[in-house]
This record gives sequence, C-alpha cells and structure tokens, in this order.
Amino acid sequence: MNGTKFKAKGSELTVTRTFNAPLDLVWKAWTEAELLDQWWAPKPWKSVTKSMDFKEGGQRVYAMVGPEGEEHWCITKYKTISTHISFSGEDAFGDKEGNINKDFPIGQFNNRFEENSKVTTVLIVTKYASEEHLQQIIQMGMKEGLSMAFENLDAVLKNLNQSK
Repeated sequence: MNGTKFKAKGSELTVTRTFNAPLDLVWKAWTEAELLDQWWAPKPWKSVTKSMDFKEGGQRVYAMVGPEGEEHWCITKYKTISTHISFSGEDAFGDKEGNINKDFPIGQFNNRFEENSKVTTVLIVTKYASEEHLQQIIQMGMKEGLSMAFENLDAVLKNLNQSK
C-alpha cells in the first residue's frame, strides 16, 4: 500500500510500513510460521521455518534459502508480546540448531501494530550495539530485502483478505 520508510539514526533503525489489511490479518502474518514463510524472504529467496514458538521466551529458527539451495540461518528470540499491539525481541544470524553467530550484528527490535480504518501500520524500531553494526546490516542489503519482503506480504494479505 504505502512504500516502506527507513530512518537510521546512530545505532537505531526505524522502519514504517502501512498494509491494506485489518490488524488481525497483519498480526497473524507476522506471528504464524506458515504465513511468515510465505513472505519473509525477498524473491527468489524463501523463508523456511525449522521451529517457532511465538511466546515470551520462545524463538523462531529459520533459514533464508537461496535459488541455488544456499542457506543462511537466523534466530528470532521473543521477549515481550502484547497481542495485536506489539512484540519485541532479538534478531540474529545463527545456525540451524538455534545458536547465535556473534560475528554478525544482533538487533534488539520492537514491532508495534496500529489499525486505522481497516489499514494497519507496522512500526519497527531496531537497536544495534553500535552505528557500525547498523551500517553493516544496511550494507548487507537489509533495506532492499525488507522492502521486497513487504511487497510479498502485501500479496499474502490480499489473499487472506479475499478468503476471509
């Protein structure tokens, strides 16, 4: 619906995106592995969840799988969850066993969801240990990848809306 807005300041990145779907569908798309795997990776990559326990103290272990079968494993650890309002946690690269790779930046994120007239805005604020860590993530293509993933999410939400 709306383009993705990025704002980097120091070691913090703020991302804002509005989706043409009600809050309950957007929340589901962010919190259920089956739906996350349909949109989280920029094409031609795909997201493949190995395990996900969306609860405080839980985690998601997943791979970003490339067109040649290459795998980049990631871990999302969930700290706080306030249903249909926000969830926070930690995003990191790792291995398929869920061990974090400390050679790469680790992001502390807070995702907030707000519905207004059947459209939902997601505000993501991610803090890194340093400005250099944030710049490393940006140089790895995070902005482009996330923008492409959000376009995938638009399509997933459109399908969910139609089958509702």
